[in-house]
Amino acid sequence: MEMDLVMISDKADPPICKVLDYQKFLYQQKKKQKEIKANAQKIVVKEIRFGPNTDEHDYNFKLKHAENFLNDGAKVKAYVFFKGRSILFKEQGEILLLRFAQDLEELGKVEQLPKLEGKRMIMLIAPKGVKKVSK
Repeated sequence: MEMDLVMISDKADPPICKVLDYQKFLYQQKKKQKEIKANAQKIVVKEIRFGPNTDEHDYNFKLKHAENFLNDGAKVKAYVFFKGRSILFKEQGEILLLRFAQDLEELGKVEQLPKLEGKRMIMLIAPKGVKKVSK
């Protein structure tokens, strides 16, 4: 009959086997995996860059962009980039990021508090209301 004996579960007592076409079985498994992968939600991370001495107008402009990103269901990675000697203003950068998180409190929750990594102080904010993200 050109069929194969396939062991479905070897942990069961007695082991469970099925008589079926093995190539067709593999094809259907691959197809299922592909479908699961296609339906999985993709996580989008948008980045917003600040300087340690970011002006009020620039801050508000970037805040509006972050609000839009969070409303669309994307995560926001806000970071302060320190150039040259501006690394002396670490506290100023941290205050800026914490203020940013406080302003976005109703739209998102802080996933990672401000942390200095090299010349960047990074903070991650995830959206509260999860919506489908489309490309």
